[in-house]
Amino acid sequence: MGNYDKHHPDLLLASSPYNGEGKKIIGIGASTGGIDAIVKILQNLPVNLPPIVITQHIPAGFSTSFAERLDEVSAIKVYEVNKKMLLKSSCAYLAAGGTHLLLKRSGNEYSAEPLEGERISRHKPSVDIMFRSLNNVAGKNALGIILTGMGDDGSIGIKELHKNGAYTIAQDEASCVVFGMPKQAISRGAITEVVSLEDIPLRIVKFSQGTLINNRRE
Repeated sequence: MGNYDKHHPDLLLASSPYNGEGKKIIGIGASTGGIDAIVKILQNLPVNLPPIVITQHIPAGFSTSFAERLDEVSAIKVYEVNKKMLLKSSCAYLAAGGTHLLLKRSGNEYSAEPLEGERISRHKPSVDIMFRSLNNVAGKNALGIILTGMGDDGSIGIKELHKNGAYTIAQDEASCVVFGMPKQAISRGAITEVVSLEDIPLRIVKFSQGTLINNRRE
């Protein structure tokens, strides 16, 4: 991992925070231990949820089978983002291995597409690119969740979401395989709430119902 230069998200995607109203959307980022964590979350989710975008550090060639596995265990539909896709409710969209996940907005609709380019925060797909992209299209209308993982990918982007009024969640140390990415996000002051893995599905449901209230006072 240390062989790669550490590129900032600015190299590929400028920060342009969205400040308006909009549809709800959920972003989940993970690395080491994340595959099992994402399975546990998705298999405990009901339908009728906002769209979910997921970046898991995964090599090219492995994301297709992971998306298929997630689709099998979930009530919601799961797709690999290997082309431009319009995001729909009750669906999740997984970054394809070896490409970043870029979100776009057209009117009140969101879409996701693969983004080529350098590794960002040492990874491709990069959680930082997804979270920054999420902040650029949704801002406070998003829920950002950072799960188990080594390193600090995601802490820049989720900090931008948090600063822009989005509710942000970090998986707690006890339920993480590696408490790296969540720890870095917490230390940056980027997290609204630290939650155990088993409680994350309920937070997602509450967010979708509009009952996950951000009481942060800054």
